[in-house]
Amino acid sequence: MDAQNVILVDHFDNQIGIMEKMQVHKTGLLHRAFSVFVFNEKGELLLQKRAMSKYHSPGLWTNTCCSHPSPGEDNLTAANRRLQEEMGMQCTLTKAFDFIYHAHLENNLIEHEFDHVYFGRSNANPRVNSEEVCDWKWMPLYDVFVDVQMYSEKYTEWFKIALPNVMDEFKLRLTSWVL
Repeated sequence: MDAQNVILVDHFDNQIGIMEKMQVHKTGLLHRAFSVFVFNEKGELLLQKRAMSKYHSPGLWTNTCCSHPSPGEDNLTAANRRLQEEMGMQCTLTKAFDFIYHAHLENNLIEHEFDHVYFGRSNANPRVNSEEVCDWKWMPLYDVFVDVQMYSEKYTEWFKIALPNVMDEFKLRLTSWVL
């Protein structure tokens, strides 16, 4: 894995520093991140299964894509960049909500992120980057929720934490389909 710097933030998302990504995940310092959830016209969510070579949570199902903005890069630009890099697709993204989470992962790593969540809408199938993604599928959001309840171990920690808020926000947007 290439060294990458992430943006350290306070609980109001104010930048307070920059640190190397692996060091941040070893110490558990709060840092900026984003998560993208792409839905199709049927209301299905595009899920990805993380590549087995990922440094944490390999082989687990999660949202369409997620990562960290680079220092000096705004969140929306970073979200669009990673959607293209991981899933080989583009769509209009709109801000859905933010949340902070703290989760212990394998390999003594800690995710402590101020996560900016974006929704997108597309009917295109992805052209995944196999270094990032080993599988993908469209799945109705309620079926995802049920599957997470039944098979929690198949999903990433941040996805499980974000999912109830994603469902609430999706319901709010469904009537106008402003994803």
